[in-house]
Amino acid sequence: MNGAQAMLRTASNAGVEVCFANPGTSEIHLVAALDEIPGVRGVLAQFEGVATGAADGYGRMTGKPALTLVHLGPGFANGFANLHNARRGRTPLVNVIGHHPTWHRNYDPPLNTEVESLVRAVSDWQRTSASAEHISRDMADAIAAARRHPGQVATLIVPTDCQWNEAYGPIVEPTPPPAALVGPEAVERARIATSKGERTMLMLGSSGFTEAAQREAAKVQAKTGCRLTAETFCGRMERGPHLPLLPRVPYFPEQAVEFFHGVDTVVLAGALDPVAFFGYEGGVSRLIPESTEVVVLSHPTEDSGHALRELAGALGAKGAPPARSVERPPAPTGPIGVRVAAQAIAATLPEQAIVMDEGITAGAGFYPATMNAPAHTYLQENGGAIGMGLPASLGAAIACPDRKVLNLEGDGSGLYTIQALWSQVREGVDVVNLVFANDVYRILQVELHRAGVEELGPQSVNLTDLSGPRVEWLDLARGFGMPAVQVRTGEELTEALERGFAEPGPCLIEAMVDDRAS
Repeated sequence: MNGAQAMLRTASNAGVEVCFANPGTSEIHLVAALDEIPGVRGVLAQFEGVATGAADGYGRMTGKPALTLVHLGPGFANGFANLHNARRGRTPLVNVIGHHPTWHRNYDPPLNTEVESLVRAVSDWQRTSASAEHISRDMADAIAAARRHPGQVATLIVPTDCQWNEAYGPIVEPTPPPAALVGPEAVERARIATSKGERTMLMLGSSGFTEAAQREAAKVQAKTGCRLTAETFCGRMERGPHLPLLPRVPYFPEQAVEFFHGVDTVVLAGALDPVAFFGYEGGVSRLIPESTEVVVLSHPTEDSGHALRELAGALGAKGAPPARSVERPPAPTGPIGVRVAAQAIAATLPEQAIVMDEGITAGAGFYPATMNAPAHTYLQENGGAIGMGLPASLGAAIACPDRKVLNLEGDGSGLYTIQALWSQVREGVDVVNLVFANDVYRILQVELHRAGVEELGPQSVNLTDLSGPRVEWLDLARGFGMPAVQVRTGEELTEALERGFAEPGPCLIEAMVDDRAS
């Protein structure tokens, strides 16, 4: 058994089932080993950012790592942005990078880079294999690191000679550490704080967004009357009328500061102390006022479900509010705007759908409009690096082949990883890609106005406009082999969504957004 086979045998024994790959010569022995080792399925991506984004979506939905396989430092660099998102989303992921043979690197061949330095920015754990003899241990340690609660990005750099040389020794089984549990002191501080009632806010994040964790938080709210809220962005959140309403911290800092008005104490359950996404002239970084006390029940790396259960027990909180009824709005009419798009989705969203939200400005209405929609899982790009939506939807659909995936996509962000459409078709996944086409980077124009630019000049327009030439989404999708349709009204959008959800396989809906519409 060579080193590549030992690596994949270790991964397969550990329950790894998928390898999202854009391989090159330095990974060719790992490609060959996929034919020799059963249990690990290779999924080809035509860009490394698709491979890393798909592994992120897969890991968020399964709670276990997939492998990515990329080619040397430049291949890793192409996948960097979505590894950043995965790390911010605390996704379990093992990123495998092939490298030149150990004896060849010294000659500085053309693709040589200091890849160890590059990966540090997006890796919670990293190692470069030194020999085939230890390669099973290296892979086992990488998988164990990726599985550290709630999930981590582990990067393993594998020189080619470590892949082709004979691997001696046993296959190592990874032993991930258990989730970190909060101590009684943290629970007691949170009990005292939440007992104050409505002037206390209990904010959920990370593993606080699971169904079980939200149920415990609802008990705490019912018992104490505290405000129950969520971080601005989530890695994965379960939603539905059977779970509590979770208003989110607003995106813009002025609105966020107002959100905390009248709150004396904020209890963080898996959430970070919120900061502004960007710094603005004369603005604030930390969103919670300095006069407001912050109590940490659980850190994002701790088991927030367990922490909330302990808190509910300490309060004697046993009952939660009854489930709300599923409410579907009527199908909307008229030109497509933020409200009409959100209403059409809320009217058609299937039970147990997975929603990947990279809709940027045009998708902003989805979250409030679907408070009482059927149960679904909500994924967001909480790392802020756009280009995640299309590949993460691919990974989520591979993880959950029995569930429909709806990808809310901006027309600007969709172009970053457009190659994912090809992989969606190749894999036959059930993804409805809803592209909001307003032919502009609207969020950048909003930011220009926030910076005091009242009227955009020709250069500002040129750098935020997508209409010259406009992107022909139907042609792009069909070029990748995907059926596509263009819609302009709420009626047409509703019909297209119903058809997309009813038919198997991927499709694309280009929604022509009228910025004058609601």
